Amino acid sequence: MAHASKAEFPDPVLITTTDELTAVIERLRQEPFVTIDTEFVRERTYWPELCLVQLAGQADVVVVDTLAAGIDLAPLGVLLDDPAVVKVFHAARQDLEIFLHLFDRLPESLFDTQVAAMVAGYGDQVGYDNLVSSLTGAHIDKTHRFSDWSARPLSPAQISYAAADVTHLRTVYQVLLDRLGREGRLDWVAAELAVLSVPATFRPDPETMWERMRPRTANRRMLGILRAIAAWREREAQRVNVPRQRLLKDESLLEIAATAPADSDALARIRGVSRGFAEGKGGAGLLEALADAKALPDSALPRPPKAREGQRPSPALVALLKVLLAACCEEHDVAPRLVASADDLDRLALEAEPDLPLMQGWRRKVFGDDALALKSGQMLLGVDGTRIRRARI
Repeated sequence: MAHASKAEFPDPVLITTTDELTAVIERLRQEPFVTIDTEFVRERTYWPELCLVQLAGQADVVVVDTLAAGIDLAPLGVLLDDPAVVKVFHAARQDLEIFLHLFDRLPESLFDTQVAAMVAGYGDQVGYDNLVSSLTGAHIDKTHRFSDWSARPLSPAQISYAAADVTHLRTVYQVLLDRLGREGRLDWVAAELAVLSVPATFRPDPETMWERMRPRTANRRMLGILRAIAAWREREAQRVNVPRQRLLKDESLLEIAATAPADSDALARIRGVSRGFAEGKGGAGLLEALADAKALPDSALPRPPKAREGQRPSPALVALLKVLLAACCEEHDVAPRLVASADDLDRLALEAEPDLPLMQGWRRKVFGDDALALKSGQMLLGVDGTRIRRARI
């Protein structure tokens, strides 16, 4: 496919009214696909503050000012709901989180070019700039990468920079779609995109947030307290719309779980906890959650994650599996990160046949079956010139 030149893209138009948005959405709904991106800020908030939505079709490139006075984004929701129009993103997760929070539902008919690029062998989590350069020959001006997108007015240069995130994406999508279709890998991409259509992917369960902190203890009572106060922090951060770490840092939660303060004075002595917080509504809510956890029966307490209860995997076996993974992915031209994570390899080294994605579907064909053969002594690895070779015994 020929590379698109910058001259082929229409000049971007700034949309600041509902009528303008309605008109462009009516046109975009006639397209087979529309490329989408967002600009937002969230340094000071739990929920991202949406500042711009960029949209591109065959004849339209628009930058929607979502902060414009009086603008109603409902027409955008109509486009996102339309299953006949493929919505193309690059690294879609944050954009989808924004739209889920805004409309309380996820867009229909998604395609993520970052996922597609990983399936097509362009590396782990390949960036948009590099992908555009590789597939179109164009180069993205990075001057406004760190703009404050909430500040107004927007400069023409900012508008052009924002629009570039969706103009070149049209060509990237078409090139990837063509290549993956020829290679019979569109089903692989569809399997990976399925998780992006599930709201739970973007709505963390407060009751499991404690697991992300990787507590180094087998004390179930402490884990029960940590679970309770981490869940309280998550819900409170959402309620007051501040980042969870700004409300209370992980280190403070871990110390609170370990010392189980019984009152505001003891809570205020925890590093990172101000007296104002400890004596206010926040401190009262946290202490209440802590007290409830203290009262739980032993049977209701969480158990340490399995990886911390059992034996550690053999470093040598994990290293061999990592080599095998790299060799298999090199042969099939797919990003290793998409096939198996480091935690997956640890579990694979410990468990006979773990319930992991790598043991299912296309991943099993690419790597899983060979990994089981290696573990059972039925696979040899060797070097042939500059490449790793493998052979079944």
